[in-house]
Amino acid sequence: MVRSAVVTPCCAPGCAHAAAPGAPVPLCAGHVTLAAEFAAEHVGAEDVLPGPCIVCGGRIGVRFPSGAVCAVCEWRFGDVPDGELGAPRVDVVYYLRMTDATGDRVKIGTTANPRQRLGRIAHQDVLGFERGDRTLERRRHAQFAASRYPGTEWFRVTPALLAHVAVVAAGVPDPWALHTRWMSEALALRG
Repeated sequence: MVRSAVVTPCCAPGCAHAAAPGAPVPLCAGHVTLAAEFAAEHVGAEDVLPGPCIVCGGRIGVRFPSGAVCAVCEWRFGDVPDGELGAPRVDVVYYLRMTDATGDRVKIGTTANPRQRLGRIAHQDVLGFERGDRTLERRRHAQFAASRYPGTEWFRVTPALLAHVAVVAAGVPDPWALHTRWMSEALALRG
C-alpha cells in the first residue's frame, strides 16, 4: 500500500502554495522568507517600553528577539535590581553656570548625589558632568585657578573654561541622561 504525503496549504490568505516542510507556522517558503525579512528589519528597533524603566523611568526602549532594553540607560526591561543593595555610588564633577549682578561664573564641584546637591545650589544651567571624585575636582580647580573667585568653587567664565566644558559635554545634550547611564552601568556591573 502506497501512502500519500499529507500536503498542508500555506495559511497566508490567497496563497495556493504548500507549506514549507518543518515550518513552525504553515507558511510556504516565500512567506517564510518574507516573515524572516520583516523580523530582521525590526530587530533592535526603537519602540515604547511596556512600562517605565525601573532604573531611570525612561519610556522608550530597543526591542530585540530576547527582550527589550531601555534606550536611555540600557537596563533590560523586566530585570529587577537587588533590593537589598543600596544604590551604586557614581561620583561626578559638575559644572554649573550662574549669571547675575556679580557676573558670569561657573561652579566646579563634586558629588555622589547630583540631584540632591544641585537642588541646594543656586544656578541657571547644568553645563555638564564628568565622571570623577574629589581628586578630579582638585585637578580642575588647579587647572582653572587663575580665574577662581578666592575661597569659593566658582570661576570666572573664560574661553579655556568654556572650551573644557564643551569637551566634557560633547555629544551629550542632557547631562542628566549621561548620569542615568552611569548609574545603570554601575548597577549592571554589580550583577
